[in-house]
Amino acid sequence: MGTEPEAMTTIRIKGMHCATCTAAVSDALDALDGVRDSQVNLAAERASVRYDPAKVSRGDLEDAIAGAGYDILRDSVTFTVGGMHCAACAETIKAALEGTMGVTHVSVNFALGKATAAYDPERVKPQALAKTIEDAGYKVLEVEGVMAERLARQEELRDLRTVLVTAIALAIPIAALSMVPAFGDGQIMQASSRNWLLLVLSLPVQFYVGLRYYRGFYSALRNRRANMDTLVVLGTSSAWTYSALVTLLPDVLGSQGVYFDTSAVIITLVLLGKYLELGARSTTSEAIVSLMDLQPPTATRIEGDRETVVDVDMLRQGDMLIVRPGERIPADGEVLSGRSSADESLVTGESFPVEKVPGSEVTGGTLNLTGMIRVRASRVGGDTTLSQIVRLVEDAQMTKAPVERYVDFVAGYFVPAVLAISLASAAFWYFIGPGMFDVDDAGRFSLTVFVAVLVIACPCALGLATPTAVVTGTGRGAQLGVLIKDAETLEKVSKLSVVILDKTGTLTVGEPRVAKLWTAEGVSEEELLRLAGGAEKGSDHVLSSAIVESAEERGIPLEIPRSSDVLAGEGVASELAGALIHVGNRRLAARLGIDLGDAEIHMQNMENDGATAVACMVDGELKGVLGIADTVKAEAKEVIGQLDALGLKTAILTGDNARTARAVASAVGIGEFKAEVMPADKAAVVRSYRKGGSVVAMVGDGMNDAPALAEADVGIALGGGSDIAMEAGNIVIVGDDLRGIVTAIKLSERTYEKIRQNLFWALAYNTAAIPVAAGVLYPLTGWLLSPMVAAGAMALSSVSVVANAALLRRFRP
Repeated sequence: MGTEPEAMTTIRIKGMHCATCTAAVSDALDALDGVRDSQVNLAAERASVRYDPAKVSRGDLEDAIAGAGYDILRDSVTFTVGGMHCAACAETIKAALEGTMGVTHVSVNFALGKATAAYDPERVKPQALAKTIEDAGYKVLEVEGVMAERLARQEELRDLRTVLVTAIALAIPIAALSMVPAFGDGQIMQASSRNWLLLVLSLPVQFYVGLRYYRGFYSALRNRRANMDTLVVLGTSSAWTYSALVTLLPDVLGSQGVYFDTSAVIITLVLLGKYLELGARSTTSEAIVSLMDLQPPTATRIEGDRETVVDVDMLRQGDMLIVRPGERIPADGEVLSGRSSADESLVTGESFPVEKVPGSEVTGGTLNLTGMIRVRASRVGGDTTLSQIVRLVEDAQMTKAPVERYVDFVAGYFVPAVLAISLASAAFWYFIGPGMFDVDDAGRFSLTVFVAVLVIACPCALGLATPTAVVTGTGRGAQLGVLIKDAETLEKVSKLSVVILDKTGTLTVGEPRVAKLWTAEGVSEEELLRLAGGAEKGSDHVLSSAIVESAEERGIPLEIPRSSDVLAGEGVASELAGALIHVGNRRLAARLGIDLGDAEIHMQNMENDGATAVACMVDGELKGVLGIADTVKAEAKEVIGQLDALGLKTAILTGDNARTARAVASAVGIGEFKAEVMPADKAAVVRSYRKGGSVVAMVGDGMNDAPALAEADVGIALGGGSDIAMEAGNIVIVGDDLRGIVTAIKLSERTYEKIRQNLFWALAYNTAAIPVAAGVLYPLTGWLLSPMVAAGAMALSSVSVVANAALLRRFRP
């Protein structure tokens, strides 16, 4: 029976304000037949959905989100088009683009010669749109790309600023006019005139400025949910409606007291808080935007004997590019000619310029510093290292920390609970309070309490507490060359007790050299290297490469073995010139029944010096021993000291012998090691530490140590190469500097600390503020919280949470 089809897609969403909004989107998606899982992230403004394409389409998912009251964010691209001669040409291009799958809106300006298309980047690329225009008989002269998220955020801030200015311009005179009776003679006519003027001034604040909240309230109502908009609308509408009735029917209600200033100031303060929050939230994703900005918009491509400036989206694998000093490299590739140095700090975390010569690999987005180079593109577009980093970080920002499950649970009941508390509080002060305490006007008093409770509660702070910290922390990590793959890792790192490090290529440079030779009687060093080097030609192990390179450096010709078998955990066996040659460790010699004799002493001496000793045996006869040494990384001892200072126990895990492992451990300051561990057994060793109650991080190569990294609580892949997305582990360190381990641990701990701080503040604020707004202090102090003060406190609570998370941008390793 075949597996059911499954697709994965990411949809960007506009208009979510709090955890209730994310729940509404998630519920709308999960209600569709065929949706298997949905993850909605408030800070990243994205929904990630796994679904059965046979039952539900991408369009259905978007319709469900739109039906829940939210907008879909899309990319847009502008083409400069040649060959348009009239309005009919413009209509032809428009029709062609509108007929392309994934295009949602098209505008063509004949006078300017430009065509703009809004499109879904998950379904169509700008290259395909350019081809559509050219297939219609026109020529694309230039492509201008636009990042939808940045533009949408800027547009939203501009719109909000305009509305906010209107609100402030009206709220100030409303508040001032509300104090007029205190200076007047108190006549009814004067109060009546004032109330009518307040009614007129408050109308645009309530129904123009506040329109966004009424729309949100309607969407929530339609989805049978309650959110922040519900609280604001019910609170301000109650105050405004009561005031309007007093103004229109003063004799019926027998009162001249109105709350127009309350509703106007509440809406203004809530809007001001939202504006400040959006501004602060834009800084949380600044790191990922700065990474995107590393990609240059154009590239200089060599076409025949001329240079052509093309849009970077038009590059293809194999294109020849010219990169001049001061330009950013547009794609991953190989230097064909020229010499230069590149600043790779913002992509790999490497702080010093890296020399580039013919044959060197270059990374797209890095800065060419000193010389002009010619590059052959090997990875372009979404396949570049930079694109993979951005995509990995975006995926990480979509994940949820375990603590968010608790937050989601609380958020689901939060607003209904606040509504219940506000009604209960108002009822108490209207029916019971006047008989127990000194309350002059029960109606006005209970209305004040009702509104204050509604507007002081802040579900936004709860919803933003975790995702803003995750977005900022993972983005900052990417800037430092530390890629954290999921939010759950942040919590696990905070509980670490043991860090296990692989030896070769992790603690050591990973470039071993043959340091010592011992030969049996009648065998020269050249003969030993010829035999061992020929046998190792069939292996790609790092030790094999060291032997082959040593032979070639001496000018010794090496034959290609007829056959070669890698013996896991032992060495290699090759057939060469009619002889069977084995090169490997003691375990291999013992299995073959070969007595090492005097060679054992030489092997031990080599191992005591930190080298790996291997024996070369031809047709069962020992020919000699090779000592292969790898240099310990310069920063290794410093890093182990820092891990010790963090209270973490360290250990080495290696397939090498105990003497070599002990020598390396002693050199870097590690007291515990596990030696002669077969590759397949490394995961079992990690498992044994975990069974002993330790929370374990395993540091190693993302490919070769994948099983051990997967077994650990936190897998840290060091030296992430060009295909970062394929690296195993929860954290990938771009580059091979061990200090990235300490950076990853400290940044993860700091980020999780911010999550805890934000959650504590959000919960503590709501826990303390709601009872105060309900009037619990009135019997003791005679003080009642003003709804306007409550609105200000609510606005500041969400801003403070976002601002606290944004402090992670200042993290320095």
